[in-house]
Amino acid sequence: MHTKFLTNAALALAIAGAVVPSVSFAAQHHAAKAAAKPAAHRKAAAESAGTMPPLPADTSLASGAPALPAKAWLLMDFDSGEVLASANADEPLPPASLTKMMTSFLVEEALRSGKLKKDDLVTVSEHAWCRGSSTESCMYLPLHGQATVMDLLRGIIVQSGNDASKAVAEHMAGSEEAFAKLMNAEAKRLGMTHTHFVNATGLPDPDHKSSARDLAILARAIIRDSAEYYPIYAEREFKYNGIKQGNRNALLYTDPTVDGLKTGHTEAAGFCLVTSSKRNNMRLISVILNTHSAQARADESRTLLAWGFNNFEKATPIPANTAIATPKVSYGKVETVPAGLAAPWTLTVPRGQSVQTSVQLKPNLEAPVAKGAVIGKVIASSNGKPLAEVPLVAQADVERAGFMLRTWQHVTKLFGK
Repeated sequence: MHTKFLTNAALALAIAGAVVPSVSFAAQHHAAKAAAKPAAHRKAAAESAGTMPPLPADTSLASGAPALPAKAWLLMDFDSGEVLASANADEPLPPASLTKMMTSFLVEEALRSGKLKKDDLVTVSEHAWCRGSSTESCMYLPLHGQATVMDLLRGIIVQSGNDASKAVAEHMAGSEEAFAKLMNAEAKRLGMTHTHFVNATGLPDPDHKSSARDLAILARAIIRDSAEYYPIYAEREFKYNGIKQGNRNALLYTDPTVDGLKTGHTEAAGFCLVTSSKRNNMRLISVILNTHSAQARADESRTLLAWGFNNFEKATPIPANTAIATPKVSYGKVETVPAGLAAPWTLTVPRGQSVQTSVQLKPNLEAPVAKGAVIGKVIASSNGKPLAEVPLVAQADVERAGFMLRTWQHVTKLFGK
């Protein structure tokens, strides 16, 4: 069968080669007509052919951002949360199983707070039970059986189990509908402003939506707050009930710098992928929503991450443990206080871009001043455009002066001395 196919293909190529000279004018004519078609026609043609038209960046902090065949995409710097480039980042779209990042995050939060324990047993209801349908992802939990919270967490993250997601939702909130309310409350707390969850799985529902920006915010929260459990997102396989399933994130197998996070796919959502990659001292988060194949979501993520790492670098506007300013303090035992940063400060900026800093102090600073108190801010900018700002804090205590000294200081201030 394969031999016949190859023979026919070779014959077709030979015939095509023989007639190229006679149809070259026609080909040029059709190409010119295609180029003249409106963008909407080209988009429809691309989608009917099983592909997506390239979507160029509508925001980018560096030149040369790729155009990617997806309905939305985004690249975020993990440390700062800054969006380095994006396209259609705020349109609410079906997130498919990317939803399960919120499900797993709520489980991780409950484990951290003690509301859940790793070896707690969760019972599988008929609603949660997966009947083995080929149309959904399953952990294949037995009906009315029990599984530990940690097994379910792996079933959600690695195997993308709808049954695991429903079972833990019912265990934590009483019903999947009640769990969705917890999901939405957490989304609001994180600042996910274009997200509404209806279920714990991402199964299709017209009211179940999220955006590329919101999903990057969620991914950042998982990496930042769930350090103990985040390595699970890099696990390539998980075996439960005698069934071993591989992680669907192809980048985990081909790029050692990738350590998460989640894939998703439904007919409405297309193929989706949220990825995190750390190279040297920089971690980037990429989001691809609604592209045309599993291969495309992996390829587009690789392209986006490669562009980010090639075009951005870390900058340190001010070294740590440096006194930036010595503002005056009224009515203190000393007249000034050294001011600096509370923590090391790094920015992700386009390669070769210079960064300038300026200091803004709180006016009329008076004692007492406690070490660590915020007394101003430092603003980083480049080419006149603000990039970021951090608090400026007192690096020492300043005690309030006694009555006589304060009186003298007040008098000298009145006379401008």
